[in-house]
Amino acid sequence: MVLAAVAPAIGAPLEVTEIELPETGPGQVRIRLAAAGVCHSDLSIANGTMRVPLPAVLGHEGAGTVTEVGEGVTHVAVGDQVVLNWSPSCGSCPSCELGEVWLCARSLDGATAPYARRASDGLELYPGLNVAAFAEEAVVAANTVLPLPEGIPLTDAALLGCAVLTGYGAVHHAARVREGETVAVYGVGGVGLATVQAARIAGASKVIAVDVSPAKEELARAAGATDYVVASEQTAREIRGLTGRQGVDVAVECVGRAVTIRTAWESTRRGGRTTVVGIGGKDQQVTFNALEIFHWGRTLAGCVYGNCDPARDLPVLAEHVRAGRLDLGMLVTDRIGLADIPSAFDNMTAGKGGRALVVF
Repeated sequence: MVLAAVAPAIGAPLEVTEIELPETGPGQVRIRLAAAGVCHSDLSIANGTMRVPLPAVLGHEGAGTVTEVGEGVTHVAVGDQVVLNWSPSCGSCPSCELGEVWLCARSLDGATAPYARRASDGLELYPGLNVAAFAEEAVVAANTVLPLPEGIPLTDAALLGCAVLTGYGAVHHAARVREGETVAVYGVGGVGLATVQAARIAGASKVIAVDVSPAKEELARAAGATDYVVASEQTAREIRGLTGRQGVDVAVECVGRAVTIRTAWESTRRGGRTTVVGIGGKDQQVTFNALEIFHWGRTLAGCVYGNCDPARDLPVLAEHVRAGRLDLGMLVTDRIGLADIPSAFDNMTAGKGGRALVVF
């Protein structure tokens, strides 16, 4: 029996309850979780914005220690410290064959079958986004487990599984920020703070953080923001004022709201690039007219998981951490237990803090 946080149905309160995990089968790994980050995607599943089978154990950003390996697993062994990869690639679908593993058509296949049972009544539970990290332990497919590079604290390493890969990838792979360019980052939560750090690492000459909360300015500047703008109807104008009336070269939207996406696009220079990381609902409609698309020559692009290949990018991130360029700990504003996840969801909805980290 292990404790886990279960989303029973869309909009229903999260339940912290005991679950029964299966035996570790061929091609599987059993993990004792050390920590799991509370990501906006978990909230999006709980409130129905993202649809996966329920009831489910949520949590997809995690790190821990291998306690068992099934037949055929050779890349990790008992005692190894690992990071969970919630979006494994199959290697054979059209996207994978093109090298775009972040768009793998089968990446969420593992979330479609029950993997555990609620101890109280035997109710079948699904593994959320494949890895069910909001639990003391998890049994996962071997392709969702990546060895943790040496020199990275295990607890903070959980953030590498989503927030940091996404923020880093948005800057380095999706937007392809070049040294000397100016960058605006919309939304200073966990992913936004990682994006700010990534822009600094890329050599951006100016990094403007934008958020609805004035209280986040100190955190944003600690991550590397050179300027801070409290979001309003004048945001795009303020950003142009900070960039010689031109607008930024790159805007990264980490919120997932129509008004923020539109503002991010408007705050870029003519020919600028806007990368959308935030996950919005179907009701968030963004509109443009044909003339402005032609006139401004801007690019608007989506970004899934930072357009990252975790196996390739994790060692790169680890080197940035070891060199002191990337600070994982500063992304965490709250260290909590499983029972505190609903409060973390409330803070996220209210725009408070950075990343909340469940520590086991």
